[in-house]
Amino acid sequence: MNDFGNRQVQNLPSHLTQYVVDQDYQSYTPQNHAVWRYVMRQNYDYLKKVAHESYVEGLEKTGIGIEDIPNLQTMNDILGKIGWGAVCVDGFIPPAAFMEFQAYKVLVIAADIRQINHIEYTPAPDIIHEAAGHAPIIANPAYAEYLRLFGEIGSKAISSSKDYELYEAIRYLSIIKEDPTTDPEEIKKAEIEIGKIESNMGKPSEMALIRNLHWWTVEYGLVGEMEDPKIYGAGLLSSIGESVECMTDRVKKIPYTVEAAHQAFDITEMQPQLFVTPDFRHLTKVLEEFADTMALRTGGMSGLEKAIESENLATAMYSSGLQVSGVIVEALKDNEGNPSYIRTEGPTALAYYNKELIGHDKSYHAHGFGSPVGKLKSSSKPVEDMNDAELEEVGIVLGENAKLEFESGVKVSGFVSNIRKDAFGKVLLITFTDARASLGDRDLFLPDWGYYDMAVGNSIDSVFNGPADIPAFELPKYAPKETTHKINYSEKERALHTLYKEVREIRNSGQTKSRLSEIWETLKSEHGNDWLLPMEILELVKGHPEFSKTEKEIQQFLEEKASAEAKLNKLIQDGMELLSAKSY
Repeated sequence: MNDFGNRQVQNLPSHLTQYVVDQDYQSYTPQNHAVWRYVMRQNYDYLKKVAHESYVEGLEKTGIGIEDIPNLQTMNDILGKIGWGAVCVDGFIPPAAFMEFQAYKVLVIAADIRQINHIEYTPAPDIIHEAAGHAPIIANPAYAEYLRLFGEIGSKAISSSKDYELYEAIRYLSIIKEDPTTDPEEIKKAEIEIGKIESNMGKPSEMALIRNLHWWTVEYGLVGEMEDPKIYGAGLLSSIGESVECMTDRVKKIPYTVEAAHQAFDITEMQPQLFVTPDFRHLTKVLEEFADTMALRTGGMSGLEKAIESENLATAMYSSGLQVSGVIVEALKDNEGNPSYIRTEGPTALAYYNKELIGHDKSYHAHGFGSPVGKLKSSSKPVEDMNDAELEEVGIVLGENAKLEFESGVKVSGFVSNIRKDAFGKVLLITFTDARASLGDRDLFLPDWGYYDMAVGNSIDSVFNGPADIPAFELPKYAPKETTHKINYSEKERALHTLYKEVREIRNSGQTKSRLSEIWETLKSEHGNDWLLPMEILELVKGHPEFSKTEKEIQQFLEEKASAEAKLNKLIQDGMELLSAKSY
């Protein structure tokens, strides 16, 4: 993988680099560059008045130009100076991975660019949204830190069993909607399928809730005064349609609080309401408020129940610092409602502060793991804090048999074959042979099951998504059901792209403009549906007497097209207004 010589990209772990794809800069067509230029010129002209003050300055600071689709190498050269990096990915990636990239201070940028028929708003992530939307505001230090912290916290949010199914359905819909060759019936079926999944989601997971916060801030956030807010959300900064609509009274403005986590959104429609934060520091305050409700920070029985409901791989961290990573299927509780025993099924690994313990990988605990939680009946002091003498007092001696009873009623007996401590003497794990564990009449572990590794900890202090040591756990490779469709352009479309290229070269090099009238004649006769290239030609010939006939014809052509095709009316009118405002 190309790391662009960027420190942040170089530091990405392998489980994230698998999402990275080559930008393939040469694959962008001349029309793609024209689409970028049109959107960026419109956005810059409008957003410099309504976007947060960081936007204009941030374009330059993050290597985003108006004339050309940005090159990832150039972006990384510039982003590196403010401690960030950027990589390309294929469309939507799983939310947890997207957020973890943010935690590593790396922007993920969809390699593809919207087609001209979606120039105002694309249903799929594209380089206009990701680069021109997300990148500029990270030049603001307070916002950049919010983005990093959001990634760190959000990547630990527990997902439901339905979340990934919904993600795959949304990803599929975004891909086929952006493909101009897709049968409308296929799109309709995909939309119906999403509706079915959404109607059967059940209680929103932590990931669903924090994804809402991400949407209403990072993607669609407003900042400043309620009566006169400024735009900072990437979805608004990259949409020439919605950036205007969101400033009208038709879009309700709501003060940003943690309640935004419960406001759902429709990714395919303009948003009917938006949230306004007074400043970027307030974003972090709300994020912290939400994080305090997450299993990541609450742990305990409620955290374990979230993990069980998710049916996904999760990590439970004991108060000793020992972490158990696997699919948690059961959590017994004592009379006070606190966890007394936890159990996983399938491959499970043990770690200590995100570093897998040697000898306790998922192959060793291939069939699951179970262990008590809490204090012994015979002592008020947590086992993890006991020294050797105190361990001996409660009957835990290396090389001898032990009989332990926990306050919860869980009993463990067996021969103590190993006591594992950290460098500071904290007890993490006690291994027994010929062991038995039980609670009342229920057997939790029997002697013929092998070694019994008993986790040590007074409580479960944290529960979070995924394994503690991700590289060591070796998660399955990411394999989406659908990849972004690459468009096979017809011979006629390629001929049109050649004309775009000629006009681009004339504009960039200052070459003679005599060829422009001929290009216009070809457009009229062979590409009468195209409106963007005529506008680019008009920009170059406007006000020049020798092209007065061509200028008049193009002007009339665009006015007639705007009048005849409602979906092009605003695009053409906005483009014409920008040309009129330009000094020649």
